[in-house]
Amino acid sequence: MTHDWKDALSALKGSLPSAEGADSSADAPDSAVPAGDTAGGGAAASARTLRIFYEKKGRSGKPATIIEGFDNDDSGALATARALKQRMGCGGSARGGEILLQGDRRQQAAEMLRSMGYKVKGV
Repeated sequence: MTHDWKDALSALKGSLPSAEGADSSADAPDSAVPAGDTAGGGAAASARTLRIFYEKKGRSGKPATIIEGFDNDDSGALATARALKQRMGCGGSARGGEILLQGDRRQQAAEMLRSMGYKVKGV
């Protein structure tokens, strides 16, 4: 009865397959997008210019930050939206080549997008 939960957990981790089903990023909570990752795919992110603007009209008076400039079928928009929402702690969505963030988040979004390697206009 000298086994504690840490010993049981380490034994369980040792029995997992190393490369096939294990996700090494599960140990780090902030590892959704690594610091140097562009979330849009390297060269495509550096060549892409995104436009950020603020909108309340047609949303029942609720403010929203819109980021446009992605392709309609771009999976980079989904990954970038996920990273932005997690880092800012806000809601939003990505569809049709644009990212919608709830609230006025223009400055925060611009700083984060620049750190990801995108060029940003409209802030």
